[in-house]
Amino acid sequence: MQMQKDVHLSGKDLVQMVQLRPQDVGQYAIVPGPKDRLDALIKKIENPVRNFSFMEYTMYTGLYQGIKITAINGGRFSTDTAITAEVMCNSGIENIIRIGTCGALDENIKVGDLVIAEKVLRGDGVTPYYVDKDFQTLADKKIADTLSHVAADMGVNVHRGTVWTTDALLRETRDIVEAKRKEGAIAVDMVSSALLTIAQLNNVKAGSILAVSDNVITGEMGFMNPVYYMAETKLIEIALETVTRLEQGR
Repeated sequence: MQMQKDVHLSGKDLVQMVQLRPQDVGQYAIVPGPKDRLDALIKKIENPVRNFSFMEYTMYTGLYQGIKITAINGGRFSTDTAITAEVMCNSGIENIIRIGTCGALDENIKVGDLVIAEKVLRGDGVTPYYVDKDFQTLADKKIADTLSHVAADMGVNVHRGTVWTTDALLRETRDIVEAKRKEGAIAVDMVSSALLTIAQLNNVKAGSILAVSDNVITGEMGFMNPVYYMAETKLIEIALETVTRLEQGR
């Protein structure tokens, strides 16, 4: 017997599995990685209702300044991000903002700065199953522009450019890093490729804004630096204000 379905489990199947309906979610989703950052975000949203809990992922929907917003801990890596991205893209959400972290690939980008992805170099293991090597993974320009304007208005040091996504955190070697820098990468993360690629394929607008946790070029580690944690907190404020401005501009 051959496999009976073209795809064993699809994004639509996942949405049905968690019993998510279009009216249950907002047009905007803010997507942190870890659960503790989701908890901090939920405190800013009025009357959050839990949509579902599935494995370690939990989705809530509530109001922010009268705007219906959905939030989910979207994953730390390309594999789990692909799962949550499929759920969001198949549930009726139209705009996705990822708030995450990255390593800087430029000595002039400091721990605590923010990076907004405009383009992604795909080095993950998920997206080759979705697109061929010539596909260009791009952030939605309006979301990226709005994130940039909001961050600047809040007095945050923000950089825009190409982000390289990798699955191999402990194999960011000199040869590989310098090759990605020559391709234009200014930062490295483990999520943006899967999220933005899947969003593009589903005609969902998506952007990614990242707090710099370390500098791969200088070797600086900022994981215990208060400046880094302040930047993580600022990401939530920026994302919420970005949603407000996007809604006002509709």
